[in-house]
Amino acid sequence: MPYTVHSESDRKRMLEAIGASSTDDLFVQIPAELRKAPLRLPPGLSEQETRTRTDALAAADRPPGPACFLGAGYYRHFVPAAVRALVSRSEFATAYTPYQPEVSQGTLEHIFEFQTCICEITGMDVANASLYDGPSALAEGAFMALRATRRNEIAVSAGVHPEARLVLATYASGPPIPLHVLPLQAGSGATAMPDQGELPSGVGAVLVQQPNHLGVIEDLEPLAAAAHASGALLVVSVNPATLGVLESPGALGADIVVGDAQVFGCPPSFGGPSVGFLACQKDHMRQIPGRLVSQTVDEDGRLCYTLTLQAREQHIRRARATSNICSNQALSALAATIHLALLGPTGLRDRGEICLRRAHFLRSRLCALPGVRPLVDGPFFNEFAVRLPCRAEDFALVMRARGVDPGVPLVRLWRGQPVELDGGAVEAPVEEALLVAVTELNPPEALAMYVEAAASILASLGAARGGGAARASAPGGAAPDVARPGEGS
Repeated sequence: MPYTVHSESDRKRMLEAIGASSTDDLFVQIPAELRKAPLRLPPGLSEQETRTRTDALAAADRPPGPACFLGAGYYRHFVPAAVRALVSRSEFATAYTPYQPEVSQGTLEHIFEFQTCICEITGMDVANASLYDGPSALAEGAFMALRATRRNEIAVSAGVHPEARLVLATYASGPPIPLHVLPLQAGSGATAMPDQGELPSGVGAVLVQQPNHLGVIEDLEPLAAAAHASGALLVVSVNPATLGVLESPGALGADIVVGDAQVFGCPPSFGGPSVGFLACQKDHMRQIPGRLVSQTVDEDGRLCYTLTLQAREQHIRRARATSNICSNQALSALAATIHLALLGPTGLRDRGEICLRRAHFLRSRLCALPGVRPLVDGPFFNEFAVRLPCRAEDFALVMRARGVDPGVPLVRLWRGQPVELDGGAVEAPVEEALLVAVTELNPPEALAMYVEAAASILASLGAARGGGAARASAPGGAAPDVARPGEGS
């Protein structure tokens, strides 16, 4: 007879405590047809057959090339060979996160350097040793703001990435914590912040993204002023690749800055790994989640490093813990640190300027094509949304056949998470909306290839519909001020 740790009465009491009527209620997020379908696994394979099968699957993958314009939260940037060479050294690649600080001085030192880099580019006083990724850092930042303000409601901009908002909603569903969505302005696509005093009185955290999910650069100073006037803290989720050009969030009034350092040293790699970060002003450092490495001296006066302010449930009573985060992405944080050191302030600025110029060049050429126009007209950095005269998914399918991955159709991200617009509109026309990202890995030739293919495809679609759009030819070649990869960095 099998041993079961819980009796039927135990299970009943647990289900009643969480408000579930049966164990099946715990799996309602999984479609019923998948839960009830019989599991049909193929017969086992030999080692040789397994290798042949996995090689065939790997051959079907198509690594992104110069004509890949995908973004929407994960971005392609050039990673110097030195980054991979250094992080692959055995003393780094085999080290785990430090549970015994006194024997992990090398790991603690490079984490301390990571924290220092994050503070310098975000304009904040203190940064933690890293978190799992950007969305989890956003949720931890929101909860940290609630602890600091002793409030229990969150206001989040509709410009925050839809998937990050889903992670936030999952975190908030437990306590539970109410979420209020701040709409976007219908024209600019920037966050529409309520007037002073119009935020619900229980809101302790105002969350925005910089640049936002549509690529629009937010004006952070008035957002910070409005949040502070209501007694809330401003939490900014930032793309750190923009901080060589844009002013740091800390200088513009942010209280907590979070984000994903994937843009430094970590290629997209089918979704990970990456490294989240969280930084704050020193007034709030005792609320910071996860690990924090500090610099000190030992009893002999020698420089050393140690974990400090350990407010995790492994070290203090669970009721007083700031978070259950008990690990960090040490190797990815090291890759980001090495990459930032190789770039330096000048290289970070030059790389950002290349991305900015190329993105503006591409959007201007695309919007010169018949039927193409910006989805929103706010200022942007290296990512922008356009409205096409056809379904974006159809356009992307044909473009990929021409060798160009043109971007992410927004309908893929907005299903179930519509972007709220100021003035009553709840959802923008997403079927025609395409989000395009440009980095230094998209050379001028790739930009010209994109415009030429788009002009031909849109003209064909116009002709197939009976004309309405004249046959378009690609506007002139790349502008002379569009720098090539590596220039100035």
